[in-house]
Amino acid sequence: MQDFFKKESSGGIILILAAIIAIVAANSPLESFYKLLLSTSVEVRVGTFEIAKPLLLWINDGLMAIFFLFIGLELKREIIEGNLSERKNIILPGIGAVGGMCVPAAIYVFFNADDPVGLQGWAIPAATDIAFALGILALLGSRVPVSLKIFLTSLAIFDDIGAISIIALFYTTGISASAILVVTVCIFVLYIFNTSGFLSKSLYIFVGVIMWIATLKSGIHATLAGIVLAMFIPLNDKKTNISPLKELEQDLHHLVVFFVLPIFAFANAGIALGGITLDQVVHGVPAGIAAGLFFGKPIGIFGLCWLAIKLKFAKLPAGTNFLGLYGVATLCGVGFTMSFFIGSLAFEETGINLLFDERLGIIAGSIASGIVGFFLIRSSLKSHKGDTSVR
Repeated sequence: MQDFFKKESSGGIILILAAIIAIVAANSPLESFYKLLLSTSVEVRVGTFEIAKPLLLWINDGLMAIFFLFIGLELKREIIEGNLSERKNIILPGIGAVGGMCVPAAIYVFFNADDPVGLQGWAIPAATDIAFALGILALLGSRVPVSLKIFLTSLAIFDDIGAISIIALFYTTGISASAILVVTVCIFVLYIFNTSGFLSKSLYIFVGVIMWIATLKSGIHATLAGIVLAMFIPLNDKKTNISPLKELEQDLHHLVVFFVLPIFAFANAGIALGGITLDQVVHGVPAGIAAGLFFGKPIGIFGLCWLAIKLKFAKLPAGTNFLGLYGVATLCGVGFTMSFFIGSLAFEETGINLLFDERLGIIAGSIASGIVGFFLIRSSLKSHKGDTSVR
């Protein structure tokens, strides 16, 4: 068990198992229990103040805030002293991320141009599930060049920045001025903590919880509180050589990879496949999502990266070739967790249930991208081994 949990691929494998369990539950006599579990109301009440939501929304709004906190910590560390701190390391993945968000969104819009409700989901295929993608890449073992892993990780981080921006700008409704005021005060307190050299993680988390509650009530999606909190947690203290950020990132790693993301996958991947008709499969929403993930991601990422390399704005990652680069670009079509998350936001305000449509498209596009990306990268490793001049 210890050996399994130490492997890079273990998080992706557990995610896959959680998704499979959800699909089995949704297509078996357990379906009613599965739905009942996720719709169970969970309430927290203090005097007249209350938070009452179905369990599914506690998972999507609460647990995913922890995930976004983890992403924010990783992002801050990478920008200050990691791969994203050097200009040469960010040009190619940054360019690729732009194409990997714009082209899938454009393909989705093409499929849903005549459907105003369907258009709300334009950002769903723009997301990449980094845990799944890295898990699949890890299945190929040590043969994969480190530069390719860095490229995929960096691209996924830019992708996360794009997803966070999309959520903040396009999926925020009904702003509450009083709740925003509380959020602002919390941000100011976090700023004071940071500039005063406070190193206590519990203090930051305490204020972060208050900020999450206020954000939840504000109309801005609550998960963004995790990102904001991460930006104020100190990376290094020169006097004590302590890094609260790295300590918290390490503390959260296993919680996020082995609990938060699998629980989210289990809660959101359950789709009843019985009685599916051809009309449902070719409907604009699932077709647009699947096409955006499977075709749009690799075309957008590889297309702009190839152009940047040919124009000498960037270099091909060391130890790989264009086939390997296209394989990684295809692997980025595994949207899964982030696509599910954006999908839940995209259609919750429409009043029209498109849950089946979005899940069908995400699962189909992600599975196809994962399988094809795996075999493309494996083929590139074989060809590159025999000819190091391939570029």
